[in-house]
Amino acid sequence: MPNMILDWNTVSSFVKDSFIAVGVPEKDADIVTDVLVESDRRGIQSHGVNRFKPIYIDRIMKGIQHPVTTIDVVRETPTTAVLDGNDGMGQVIGYTAMKMAIEKAKKYGMGMVAVRNSTHYGIAGYYTTMATDEGMIGITGTNAR
Repeated sequence: MPNMILDWNTVSSFVKDSFIAVGVPEKDADIVTDVLVESDRRGIQSHGVNRFKPIYIDRIMKGIQHPVTTIDVVRETPTTAVLDGNDGMGQVIGYTAMKMAIEKAKKYGMGMVAVRNSTHYGIAGYYTTMATDEGMIGITGTNAR
């Protein structure tokens, strides 16, 4: 079979529309799609769009991962927080946690957010880039499969 080349907009639209079709809210589908496509743009195919169907869609269809992400704040201090992702979309959870850490760091000089009950969240570099775009140092990691 010959290689097929698609432009980024076509890939992004397809992935986003597919996530919406299985119940992911549009705003969340934007985040998940951006993380997956950014992985491919960076040449990290192991965590890009190739995981779209066999990981995310299949897990949603099997009830392993929830398409609607509910994030609970378990504990919070001015500089730290613990969030529960309730097995929602890992990218949405990672994005939310990094935004929270950035806000805390802007106000107090340091922010650290831990997450439990997350799912696969794509490339870690996406979230560190969120911090560097704000002129900060970002560290991220996961123990999700």
